[in-house]
Amino acid sequence: MINSIEIRRLSVEVDGQQILRDVNVAIPNGEVHALLGPNGSGKTSLMMTIMGFPEYRVTEGQILFDGQDITPLNLTERARLGIAVSHQRPPTIAGVKLRQIIDYVAAGAPQRDNEIGALVKASHMELFLDRDINAGLSGGEIKRSELLQLLVARPRFAMMDEPDSGVDLDALGLLGEMINALFARDPAHPAKRNTGLIITHTGQILKYVHADKAHVMMEGRIACSANPHLVFETVSESGYAKCVDCLREKEEHSENDAQ
Repeated sequence: MINSIEIRRLSVEVDGQQILRDVNVAIPNGEVHALLGPNGSGKTSLMMTIMGFPEYRVTEGQILFDGQDITPLNLTERARLGIAVSHQRPPTIAGVKLRQIIDYVAAGAPQRDNEIGALVKASHMELFLDRDINAGLSGGEIKRSELLQLLVARPRFAMMDEPDSGVDLDALGLLGEMINALFARDPAHPAKRNTGLIITHTGQILKYVHADKAHVMMEGRIACSANPHLVFETVSESGYAKCVDCLREKEEHSENDAQ
């Protein structure tokens, strides 16, 4: 199976400080993976690096997208390939309406008007179409706006940063429905769906969204990769204490192998 995203021995610096170290992750086409970890562990930094934000400087390793090395490409070039993100705390953009963003993303595809109208209605965003982007929106409304833009854009690979943070259970259910729609099966190929990465601190979103695999990040490294339900149960029961032990054990094995 071809990997949609493959990260090989990736190390990253921001302002001269190392924030990611020897990260290895592969996400096959048609799979959705979850990336869990405590605050400050490097989850968002990995997402920003994959997207190509310039302040995240790759010092070692590669990022491959559908087999192509995209490490030298800038953010715009990666977006044109079909990589997209929804941010946890996107800025308010004065003078730019949500409707304008949706129209721009869907430009050249007027046949999608009915589909996009249904997406707006299903996401309960009708009242916000003519408001400045994120102006006066609650946390849950901002997350719905970000997901709506992804649904309209139809990216080949989508990443979501903390879609379940600061959201009540009712709102989380709706966000889960939107994420499932984003990663829905291809009608022409029922065994295939879109590919993505969901970043989450608590893992609560995994109650609503099917993930094929989970990775736990600690101290800028991948501590383990395993069944998402088992990872979620472990984190729910004992936090990330056991993950720290796994990372230490992994580092000891690496040191022994080097010797």
